[in-house]
Formats: sequence, structure tokens, C-alpha cells
Amino acid sequence: MSRFLRVLWPGLIMADNGALPLARFTVLDLTRARAGPTCVRQLVDWGARAIKIEMPGGRAGDGMGGNRHGFDFQNLHRNKKALTLNLREPEGVAIFKRLARDADIVVENYRPDVKQRLGIDYESLRTINPRLIYGSISGFGQSGPYRDRPGVDQIAQGMGGLMSITGIPGQGPVRVGIPIADLCAGILLAQGILVALLEREVTGEGKWVHTSLLEAMLSMLDFQASRWLMSGEIPPQAGNNHPTGIPTGVFETNDGHINIAAAGDEIYDRFCGAIERPDLRTDPRFATARARSANRDVLMEVLMPVTRQKPSAEWIRILNDAGVPCGPIYRVDEAFADPQVRHLEMAQPVHSSGLGDLTILGHPVSHGARRPPIRTAAPELGQDNEEILTSIGYTKEQIADLAHRGVI
Repeated sequence: MSRFLRVLWPGLIMADNGALPLARFTVLDLTRARAGPTCVRQLVDWGARAIKIEMPGGRAGDGMGGNRHGFDFQNLHRNKKALTLNLREPEGVAIFKRLARDADIVVENYRPDVKQRLGIDYESLRTINPRLIYGSISGFGQSGPYRDRPGVDQIAQGMGGLMSITGIPGQGPVRVGIPIADLCAGILLAQGILVALLEREVTGEGKWVHTSLLEAMLSMLDFQASRWLMSGEIPPQAGNNHPTGIPTGVFETNDGHINIAAAGDEIYDRFCGAIERPDLRTDPRFATARARSANRDVLMEVLMPVTRQKPSAEWIRILNDAGVPCGPIYRVDEAFADPQVRHLEMAQPVHSSGLGDLTILGHPVSHGARRPPIRTAAPELGQDNEEILTSIGYTKEQIADLAHRGVI
């Protein structure tokens, strides 16, 4: 274990002392915007020690509107230390390589040509650290005709086919309400990095792991992609109805709307009993899954007058008691007020030196009864410069000189 790791993160060296599972790994975080930070967030939430590297003075921003204290930045960059480093300066690159010698992981989401231009690409770094895992996210891939195009979430949603199957039939393409390509690319890259770490335990060597917004988006099409690839069927928009599981969708009640998922013969049978319409079990238009698919619109026309007879809360109780999946359609504030969400403790407290006490989104996975805690809020720009540089041998005078010359 290198000296700078022992200095920066005392007490987090061995996994058997109560530290989080990834506490022995160090990440150099070159990411900005959302996809890359999402990847690093998966690692740091489980204890990996990350140094977020940014331009001095905040130049080049972070793709988050420049608001370091805004909800977006705080959500993405918790549990990290921060170092400013000008990688356009040879001395800045030299410092980065000095850190990379002892790091386990580098994560970046530059356009593919940028890292080569800076001299911090995988091939350059593996010569000084053959064990390094190097993770990359780009818009469209590290090779191919679109490799150098800038890529953002909505462009990937459109090119990946998602917008063509989202929304009400005939309404035109609709984006998903979250940056799903960014988020999925980040999560998938984190998974790839963990696999590479496991492989390194056998081979002793690192690897370049990469994905793109476009690849992540195509992967997330899942069965809709298989409809085309295996059956030659182009999936259409289906609105709030499930494209293949019928009846599943949004149903009106006498005071709002709820979701009901009554696909499959067994659940459909329970559903018909719960709504007191046993005739719909034997009606030849709806008696089988194939018949329900062929007569989807007719079935919905029959069901809507039934569900409009009772309030949402009553239907949710009746249907869940009958074993039929059913739930409310919340606003975000209502979702976090729900007793099950409160029990899961997905809203987590953290203290920020710049903002005071905050509540941010917790990690969604638990190990047994243990959810990884939010240990620290997003760092201030360069707040750990002196600590990090001192740990790799720079004196206070040298650090002051680096700052004076704009290297940090």
C-alpha cells in the first residue's frame, strides 16, 4: 500500500476493520457532466477512495451549470476528495502520473481523442502502472465513424430508439424524464470496472474498460430490441400501457389514476375476481393472453368504467390484498413521503462545509441490513490540494509555487 494512500485515508486500509468493501481501492476521477460521475459514485458509495481532479479556478466547468452547491453537483460528487490540476500543463500531467502510479482505477468521460492529446490515455498510463483499471465513457464509442462526436443523454435516447417507443401513440418521439442513457452508461461502466478488478486478482494486470451512451441505451432496450432482432417487429409507442403484458397500465379512479399490472392468466383471474367481473375471465375476447393482446383497446374500454367507481386508495388496498400488483402514481414529493420509502431510508443526511446540513439520495443497494452511508458531501474546489500533494512528497513551498503558476 502506497504512502499517499495511508496518509489520505487512515483507517480505511483493511476490509476486515469495518471499512466498506471497496475501501482498499483508489480512484482518480477525471469525470464531468453526469455519466462519468455516476460511475464513480457507484464505487465511492461502497468505500472506494476517489480524488476528483478539476481545472484550477473551476475553468471548463463541470457541465452542471457551474453551480457547485446545486442539487445536481451535490448528488453526483459525494464521498470524494478534490484536487485542482491543470492537465494542459506538462507539470500537471506529471503530477497526475505520479498519482496514477499507485492508483487502482482511472475514470474519464472525455471525447476519445482528448485523453491521447493530453497524454493520459490507457496506453500511456499502463507503462507506469500495469495494474491500472482504466474506465472510459464516450457518446458513441471509442472507435467507429461517430467516435469524435460530442454525445449527450437526449441524443443517445433518440439514436438508441428509446424516444420512438416512449409516449402516447401518434404523439411523436418523447424523451424519458431522467437522463437514462447517462445513468445506465455510468452504472454499466462501474460493473465493468468491478469485473476487471476481479480479473486482476488472477492475472495481476489491469485493463481498459469502456462503454458509451449509445451502447448503454441500446442495451436498455432489452426485450424491445429483441422484438426487432429476433422477430423483425418494430416496437411502436404504447403510452402508459405495457407493450406486451395486458392489461397493464394506467387506470382512472374516481379521484385520480393508479397503475395496475394484471398480465398473465393467474393474475388476470385474480384481478377479475377483485373487481367483481368474473365474466371477463370467460369472455372469449379476453379469456387468453393472446385474445387480450388482440383486443387490448376493447378490454381497456370495458375496465375503465369499473375502476372509476372507487377511489385510488381503495383500489390499491383491494387489489394488493388479492395479489394483483397495483400502486399509486406519485409526484416526487409524494414518493419520498410514502411510508415504505421512508422505511428504506433512501433520503440520507450529510454535512457540507459550504452548505451546512443536507439531505441527498442514498445508495440503492444494501449488503444484508447494511446500506453504505454517505460519508462526506461533495468537496469544495481543490479543498484537498495541500493534503494530496503533501502525501506524494511536495513541500508547502512547492505547492504554493504550483498554485502561483496555475498548475493547481
